[in-house]
This record gives sequence, structure tokens and C-alpha cells, in this order.
Amino acid sequence: MTELPVVVVGAGPAGLAAAAHLVERGEQVLVLEAGDRAGAAVSQWNHVRLFSQWGELVDPAAERLLIKAGWVRPGGDVYPTGAEWTDHYLAPLAEVLGDVVRFGARVVGVARRGRDRVVDAGREDEPLTVHVGEERIAARAVIDASGTWGSPNPLGGDGLPAVGEQAAASQISYRVPDLATERARYAGKRIAVAGSGHSALTALVALAELEPATKIVWLLRRGAVGNVFGGGEADQLPARGALGLRAQKAVEAGHVEIVSGFRTAAVERVDGKLVLESFDGHRVEGIDEVVVLTGFRPDLSWLSEIRLDLDPVLQAPAELAPLIDPNVHSCGTVYPHGEKELRHPERGVYLVGMKSYGRAPTFLALTGYEQVRSVVAALAGDHEASARVELVLPETGVCGGAGVFDAPDQTSGCCGEPVDVTIGLAPNAG
Repeated sequence: MTELPVVVVGAGPAGLAAAAHLVERGEQVLVLEAGDRAGAAVSQWNHVRLFSQWGELVDPAAERLLIKAGWVRPGGDVYPTGAEWTDHYLAPLAEVLGDVVRFGARVVGVARRGRDRVVDAGREDEPLTVHVGEERIAARAVIDASGTWGSPNPLGGDGLPAVGEQAAASQISYRVPDLATERARYAGKRIAVAGSGHSALTALVALAELEPATKIVWLLRRGAVGNVFGGGEADQLPARGALGLRAQKAVEAGHVEIVSGFRTAAVERVDGKLVLESFDGHRVEGIDEVVVLTGFRPDLSWLSEIRLDLDPVLQAPAELAPLIDPNVHSCGTVYPHGEKELRHPERGVYLVGMKSYGRAPTFLALTGYEQVRSVVAALAGDHEASARVELVLPETGVCGGAGVFDAPDQTSGCCGEPVDVTIGLAPNAG
């Protein structure tokens, strides 16, 4: 078993960091990436600038490997875009790792060799098998760093597509608009933005800077605006606080109409426009485009034969879930955690990075790097290092304790609906 590789699924920030730690410890590793490049998911939001500076976006083990190859970290006080993060860090890291990384390798299943999830007999004596098409790869451990980018939450307020949502797909987007290439789609239109997290704020700020004829309707599931704009100057990630302040100014300037307590039940097309109806019968009419930024969820379908211990609400590892519950915590108040909180009944299987958070929002790259450091240390038998805490996260300036949202209209959690803040997104401008 010790001669088999640790298979890492996903060549994004967490996956490549895991590979770097494994290589540094002399462990056999194979990274399987469905896309054709490192950071394939990141490349789909190339236009967005991160909240974190370069100094917070580079894993220490990865940096040590890169420096040996002559790499120099970009300026520590610069906030890179997704494209810059990929071009200047993820792609060079994959190149240094070399044959360790395989592209175009989509994992379709993981199992215990010769045992389905029901069978106990001999289970611990068999390796894991990772299925890539018809290929079977034996592994002593699997680190799933595949993220959640490919599984956006629907517009429907009950977690399922609203009636008519799929039929109106040509006028609905589930990503922050790239106005450098999509300006004509949104400029001068009446646009509904659904969501109350950082991605929604990013979209609001960008759309509000289009010509005055552009009208924005902001659909909030929560009953009131509350602290949706974040901690402002109290946020220890200045770019994140600044984003909230810019979004607040756009609302106060009248560029954005707020419709709160709106949970979409149905979408209807009338004369080329969309009509959105909530579960309580409230209707928003005359919409040209809808931007849905209500979060992401993990794809667990290809792990169906693996014994996972997941929280029934968040779909995160059961021991981790109470530490990241968005009703209690922001990303700056999450307790440090590592291999112990990430382990499952299936020995050697770990969900790391954004996928480990299930449906919880506000995940930072620093958290993923600490997770993989701890997991790899445990796999290498260094249990002292695995148990050690090496992470301090920046406070958001809001939230921070139970009871923050005791009011009945504040049901979406201390940092809003789960949204695409995998790394923390900030607008391209400014």
C-alpha cells in the first residue's frame, strides 16, 4: 500500500498545494485535473480581482518548490486577478510539478477495490481505486480538491430550479458578469441580481457603473438588508471591506432597487422579458437578464461508494460543520482546523478546499493551504505537525458569535446566502 500514490483530484489552488506538500515529503502523488490547464475553474473568472494579496495566495510548500526553479513571488501588496493568479502562480507550479499532474483526466468515481460501500470484510486491506473513464488507478489515499465551481445553486428559493428557470436559461447567468466581453448583454438593460454575498456585491458594483439606462433590481432572500455590506473599514481584508462600501454607495445613489424577502418560485417569459414570482406571490416584471449568485454546492455523486460522514445541513465533514456554520461564523471567525476535522470513516479519503465547506460560504485560500498541510502531514505519519495549528485568518469586521441573526427575518447566515467567495472576490475596477 505504501508504494501506491496519493491521488489528488483537482489542479486548483488547494490541489496543487497538496501536491507540493506531498512532493516535499517524498510521497508518491498523482494529480488528476478534468480541465486542460492548472486552475481551470479560476480561469472562468479571470476578470475578477481577489480580496487577498499575493502574500496570502501562495502556499509555503509550493513557494519553496517554485523558488528552486527560479520563480519570484509577485509583489506581496498587490491584489491579483484570477488570470494573474493562474498565470503567475498556478501554471508555473503545475509546470514545476511536471508529470505529477495529468490534465484532461476527469474522475468519475472512487471506491474501495473490490468492495462497495456496504461491505466491511477485508475493506481496510484494500487500496482505493480512482476511476478515470475506463482506467482504474490504485491509490493509498485520495484528496478531493475538486471544488464546487461546477455546481452553482439555482435561482429557486427552495434549493431546486424555479418553475420555468431552465426554459429561460438563455437570459440567466450564474457567474459574475465579465463586462469586458459581455457589456452589450447588460448595458442599458433591466437586470435582476439574486444573492447577498460578495459575488453579488461584485456584480452590483460592476453593473452600476454601466450607462445610466441600466436598471438593477437586487433580490434578497433575507428579510432586510442588515449587515449585507460587510464590515467596511473594520474588515481586516481591506479590499473586501471596500467592496461592501462601494456597493452601499451604489444603492444609496439610487442605482440599485432592493427587493427583500424575495424567494423565487417561478420564472415566466412574457414578450421577451422575464417575470419573476416569489413564493408569497410577489412579482418582479420586465427583467431582461438575471444574474444568479446564490452560491455553490459540492458534487458528491462520484463519491457514492465511499463512506463519508457529512453534516446533513451543510454537506461538510461532520466534525468541521459546527466550526463553519454561516449562522454563527464568518470566514474570519472560523476556528483553525485540519486533518482531524476533515477525516471520514473511509480511511485515507479527505475533502479539502472549498469542497470541504459543503454549502458554507466565505472560504479563503489560506484555509485550504492549512488543510492540505495538515492532511499531508498525517498521511506522511507526522502526527505532531498534523495537529499543529499554523493559521490565523483576517476578521471580517462583522459577525463573530452566536445570536447575531436571532431575528426571524435574518435566516441566511451571518455573511449572507452561500455565494461564490471561494477565494474572496473583489471588483475588477478600483
